[in-house]
Amino acid sequence: MMLINDTTLRDGEQAPYVAFNTKEKLAIAEGLAACGADELEIGIPAMGVREQEDIKELLALGLNTRMMTWNRAKMSDLDASLACGVKSVDLSIPVSDILIDVKFGGNKAAMLKELEKTIVTAKAEGLFVCIGGEDSSRGSFGFIEEVMTLGRELGADRFRYCDTVGIMTPTQTYADIKALTSLHLLPIEMHTHNDFGLANANALSGLDAGAVSVNTTVIGLGERAGNASFEQISMALKHLYDQARHFDALGMRTLVDIVAEAAGVSLAHNAPIVGDHIFSHESGIHADGMMKDGRAYEPFAAEEVACQRAFPIGKHSGTGTILYHLKELGISAEKHALRHLLPRIREIVTSRKRVLDDAELVSLYRESLCL
Repeated sequence: MMLINDTTLRDGEQAPYVAFNTKEKLAIAEGLAACGADELEIGIPAMGVREQEDIKELLALGLNTRMMTWNRAKMSDLDASLACGVKSVDLSIPVSDILIDVKFGGNKAAMLKELEKTIVTAKAEGLFVCIGGEDSSRGSFGFIEEVMTLGRELGADRFRYCDTVGIMTPTQTYADIKALTSLHLLPIEMHTHNDFGLANANALSGLDAGAVSVNTTVIGLGERAGNASFEQISMALKHLYDQARHFDALGMRTLVDIVAEAAGVSLAHNAPIVGDHIFSHESGIHADGMMKDGRAYEPFAAEEVACQRAFPIGKHSGTGTILYHLKELGISAEKHALRHLLPRIREIVTSRKRVLDDAELVSLYRESLCL
């Protein structure tokens, strides 16, 4: 079973210009649980009292999903998480020389000693522990193996492989994760960023190579270009990997809208899974195919994500689309009029950059009857 650990409430909120209030956080958590998220990363207790209060409220929801906090591998961070009452933690350390130099002055021994102390304490408290390998994609294989070996010896439960600056390709991801899973040290979770538009592909490639979990955010929200998308990964696992993932269509649509509004983000009309226009067919060939068989040019039904199919009247529309709309309006079209109608429609749409509405179509059709 491939798991989705959604981090909208942590990494998603770290997107620039984004800040969720308590009410929004609770709604997002409930929506994620309803839409099949297996685990939630719900915040950073070390940020202070207000964040800790939000985390306690999230835990009090009693959702049937594991809730985890993000922490630096420091005792002060872990203590803050323990005070919130969480049962799962991510303990993060940098694993690339670049970030070890930045954060620990290059002192790997001191960093690993702190990691050891926090893991031992967390396990003594009965917590689920994920080691977050920040910047894994720029770290050496040998050092990642050393960290995973230490983690296993101390009883850690998972290692998070982070492509922190989004530089991996699917081929590289598969090779690296395959090599790490072959060590049989710790289960691996994928944390991918979208700087080159490859977050989803890299996340799935990691799962293909044996990773057991993937981090997502709703609408791919996150630092810089964002993270792997919850709704896209969910649908990919369901349709492309035949995984049993169940969610209510309206619930997914509601969740996306809540996050977009809370983040102040406008969704692209052609956004995968949830874009307003992705079930609109203007091309005459495509529209004709869809009118004959709803599977012709769609990989899944619009209803599955609370969308509706449409056949806009535009530059590339064919006679089939025109006949369809006129029939819907109760007009049995005379085909000779369509010869004059189509060129006129294309001229109008190209000039004003907007498709026709039904009233305009009827008016133009009647004009064509007189030609």
